[in-house]
Amino acid sequence: MTFLNAYWKNLMFLNYEIDPKILEPFVPKGTVLDLFNGKCYVSVVGFKFMDVKVLGIKLPGHINFPEVNLRFYVKHNGRRGTVFIKEIVPKPLITIVANTIYHEHYQTSKMSYEWTQDEQHNHFEYRWKLKNGWQSIKASTVKEPSVIQENSKEEFITEHYFGYTKYKNKTFQYEVVHPSWQQLKVVDCQVDLDFKTNYGKHFAFLNGALPSSIILAKGSSVQVKNKTTVHR
Repeated sequence: MTFLNAYWKNLMFLNYEIDPKILEPFVPKGTVLDLFNGKCYVSVVGFKFMDVKVLGIKLPGHINFPEVNLRFYVKHNGRRGTVFIKEIVPKPLITIVANTIYHEHYQTSKMSYEWTQDEQHNHFEYRWKLKNGWQSIKASTVKEPSVIQENSKEEFITEHYFGYTKYKNKTFQYEVVHPSWQQLKVVDCQVDLDFKTNYGKHFAFLNGALPSSIILAKGSSVQVKNKTTVHR
């Protein structure tokens, strides 16, 4: 059964190589870290939720909004999935529903987003309020999209079709259905992000670090299926 229908638009992925040992406390039971060419990654992802329907119903004031999250990648019985460290949205009801039903790690914060273009480039920015200041991720891209190549890091990052969450001693799984995405080649990026304050001491070493890669995926319609228990 489908829990949520939406359109995910302009997904900005800032990808950082990380020591797998740092992620061990966050790995749900029954899953293992998913590596690309022997390397482990976390990603800061900003994107726009559009045309959101929960159980087929549009909730007034909760139809279009941005999200920024920190995630990493796992596998369970051959299924490649994502685990979220934190997901930031500007809508308290979304936070309550996601944390209660899916046992995710949503947080509500004031947010803004901006997409502009000039003759040569598209420009994307996601911003969110943290204490008394603002955090932001920005990227500029070419205007023409291209196909994400098979067996590339871009394919690895964007094509994990399950979400996993741990709650007490249980691990929950939910499927995220969408087609393969096209990308817009990134030509410039700016990161104003305090990893320690946003995500905790485990990620403080990323303060000031440059992403190992940046992806801007155009996005598509998505379906988020109901959760199931895969480990007790």
